[in-house]
Amino acid sequence: MRGRSNQFSDRFDWTLCLLIMLFCLTSCVSIYSANKAYLPTQLMWYGIGAIAIAVLTYFDNEQFRKLTWIFYGVGIALLVGLVFAPITDFTPQRNGAQSWYVIPGIGSIQPSEYMKVFTIMALSKVMHDHHEKTIYTTFKTDFILLCKMALAGGIPIALVIVQDLGTTLVLMAILAGMILVSGITWKIIIPIYGTALSLGSLILYLAIYGRDFLLKYLHIEDYQFKRIDSWLDPVESGDSGLQLVWSLQAIGSGLISGKGLGNIEVYIPERHTDFVFTIIGEEYGFIGGSLIIILYFLLIYHLTRTAFISNDPYSIYICVGVISMIAFHVFENVGMTIQLLPITGIPLPFISYGGSSLMTNMMAMGLIFSIRYHHRTYMFSSRLAV
Repeated sequence: MRGRSNQFSDRFDWTLCLLIMLFCLTSCVSIYSANKAYLPTQLMWYGIGAIAIAVLTYFDNEQFRKLTWIFYGVGIALLVGLVFAPITDFTPQRNGAQSWYVIPGIGSIQPSEYMKVFTIMALSKVMHDHHEKTIYTTFKTDFILLCKMALAGGIPIALVIVQDLGTTLVLMAILAGMILVSGITWKIIIPIYGTALSLGSLILYLAIYGRDFLLKYLHIEDYQFKRIDSWLDPVESGDSGLQLVWSLQAIGSGLISGKGLGNIEVYIPERHTDFVFTIIGEEYGFIGGSLIIILYFLLIYHLTRTAFISNDPYSIYICVGVISMIAFHVFENVGMTIQLLPITGIPLPFISYGGSSLMTNMMAMGLIFSIRYHHRTYMFSSRLAV
């Protein structure tokens, strides 16, 4: 083993630092255009996130594995508290969901956001510990691992689904992505994924063409179909489709090069949060939107390279979980603003305004910084650090 350099400059992930700085700049410019009153708070959260990254960087994988179930348990306890807590100023209800703790002097804390990172850590530890104890893999051992992962990922999903559909989908994407690299035989994975895809397609088909069946036998309320209607035909959906109509108008009016900084003409409520991509599309057009997509591609590419150079399975699992989380966020957020996907309220990573969302992403980056900072190379390893 060659060990690792003692020089901070050699161990620090400067590429990832540059990418985060570019995201910070993009976020600040976009939020300033939407409502400059939110800019100081966003900068404050970026500052807190930077401190969190600095703290997490100095913990290595062994320490993270020891702390995993503590973080996971605290997250689950906070989610359970929201399920049973009455509606108060401390646990208010917003937009029909009780998903926040309001702490005076700090602001709103959304436990389901932080649970994304805690779930990634838990699933990584489950896979690492299972493979460390399993000498020979069989169909039975793979099935046991799947059950362990389903339990670790299913508990937060069950608690979050009553609060936030968007976060639920993110947790499911994380679980699905990490199962793919868990080493479980495809004889188990293909039937499960095939069944899930078939059920999802069937539910969507019934939501569009078989609503009488859903209303009669599953007791789904008629108002719950409005989200599907506003996605498929926002113009004819009335008020429920206005957000999407305005989003399409804003992005479409930007054309190729956009209208320029500060030239926002299409009104979109709360566009600094989930619909921040419409600001980029309207002000900087197709070119600006493409550059943002490229920036995310570079981030995911860098995370993938980090996974490949890592010598520790736990680090690889962490990278895959973070990639699954970021990729799904970007795909869903951009997709919902251009009518490719239904609106689910998922923010754009690092750019949308929001303390809990930004802190979650910064904590995830802290795990990646730690992996690179504590990375060791081996004398006969064919993999080279980048």
